Amino acid sequence: MRVLTRLTRIAGSPWIRGGLLAAVLAFCGYGLHEEWPQVTAGLARLQWYAIAASLAAAMAGATCMMLAWRAILADLGSPLPVRAAARVNFLAQLAKYIPGAVWAFAAQIELGHEYQVPRRRSFASVATSLAVMVGTGLLLALVTLPVAAPAVIQHYWWVLCAAPVIMAALCPPVLGRVLDRLLTLIRRQPLERLPTWGGLTRAMAWNLAGWLLLGFGVWMLATGLGGLHASTLLIAVGGYSLAFSAGMLLVVLPGGIGARELILVAALSTVLPSGAAVAVALVARATTTASDLILGAAGAAIGRRSSSRGTQPGYAGTSPPSKSPASSSS
Repeated sequence: MRVLTRLTRIAGSPWIRGGLLAAVLAFCGYGLHEEWPQVTAGLARLQWYAIAASLAAAMAGATCMMLAWRAILADLGSPLPVRAAARVNFLAQLAKYIPGAVWAFAAQIELGHEYQVPRRRSFASVATSLAVMVGTGLLLALVTLPVAAPAVIQHYWWVLCAAPVIMAALCPPVLGRVLDRLLTLIRRQPLERLPTWGGLTRAMAWNLAGWLLLGFGVWMLATGLGGLHASTLLIAVGGYSLAFSAGMLLVVLPGGIGARELILVAALSTVLPSGAAVAVALVARATTTASDLILGAAGAAIGRRSSSRGTQPGYAGTSPPSKSPASSSS
């Protein structure tokens, strides 16, 4: 326990986080410098409609991920309208670009509280949705990459080892105990309702749709440089889901920057020249960032529209609070 506590403190140090981020950016910058002539050639060949399609796919994928979280929150007892869920999720996602692992998490909890969602329930929903997202992403990579790009599996098998552990933890009896334990550690009361198979299945379905859309966006960029091939689609879907999931596991890096691109380039390099693969990874990062900004602006607009009408964000559709009077503030 002492060792774990010490490691947690070390990992939470802003100096260590900053040093790791600087090291990753330095390596990426060196690789980009070496490949820059090929990268610029690849960027010049990308068509505007491929970039537009990639942006649209990124926004649709992010919307599916939001609906997955909404399904989990409803399963826990706090159903939110789509507009309210979009405002909470899309605004909170902007905080993931701040160095540190807690800002987006905390933002989503506090924004949810404006809609009368108990903080412990928001905490459980966000933690569960992240686990479902990463678990489905790694499973999708396990299905697609061994067929389309086995070399990528050989290099990044250690990331995929997390998949069975995460999926086992998502079994409702296990997940309920884990969530209650986490809530105890942060001095919150246990959940009134635990996750069910139905809620988790709906969330997994939305996440699967999200991963497919995000991978499709990468494929649209890759096809402009390498042609339309079914194997390229499998690599784009599996490679992006693996890269994004790995970036989420590396919480010390804001938005998984660097790690996501390295893995995606490794996957795309099996069907594209290395310079073209780097170009696709850079544009894919730009389109997902633009998607976050556009959807975040939409979430802010939803909030302003509610304020202009003189209404409060509180939502009466949540389930009754727990029996303990102290739970109303949690």
